[in-house]
Amino acid sequence: MTAARTVVHVMRHGEVYNPEKILYGRLPDYHLSDRGRAQAEAVAEWLASRDITHVVASPLERAQETAAPIAAHHGLAVSTDGELIESENIFEGQRVSPGDGALRDPRNWWHLRNPRTPSWGEPYTRIADRMKRAVARAREVADGHEAVCVSHQLPVETLRRAMTDKPLHHFPTRRMCNLASVTSFYFDGGDCVGWGYAELAGQ
Repeated sequence: MTAARTVVHVMRHGEVYNPEKILYGRLPDYHLSDRGRAQAEAVAEWLASRDITHVVASPLERAQETAAPIAAHHGLAVSTDGELIESENIFEGQRVSPGDGALRDPRNWWHLRNPRTPSWGEPYTRIADRMKRAVARAREVADGHEAVCVSHQLPVETLRRAMTDKPLHHFPTRRMCNLASVTSFYFDGGDCVGWGYAELAGQ
């Protein structure tokens, strides 16, 4: 029997309405902005001709809202997978832009001691493991077809690095995971045989 060929598209959610400019992390009630909704619709239109049979998202509102138009184009419901959720971060709820907020406080510098783990949040290894499990589940559900998983920037970046045998630690400014971007993994049976990256909604 020939192994089924399956594609799993792993998408970062669209832009979020965040006037306070905080690191919202896993906090509830952070929704897509008008631009974010337009980004989600643009990706949904691009994926409308694809053979998508399963759409699943992180439980956070911004991911669910990004997944909704994709699922609607295919007459599907949005499933939820808790392992697609945003990573944990000690600075959740605080401003962390360079030069302001929590990172200027010397009392917080201890949390920055080990960027390879990282010491300020959920370990990269744990993020990679849970994201790979979520992708494996999506692949199994969509066996022989295509699935879309909507997640968040750091989990998607960590997944790509894990799937391509790259070091998990990295500089945040060098992530290849812009808003509403899609990282696609191509499977032959259970083996990942290729991947691609696309920014379908523009930036």
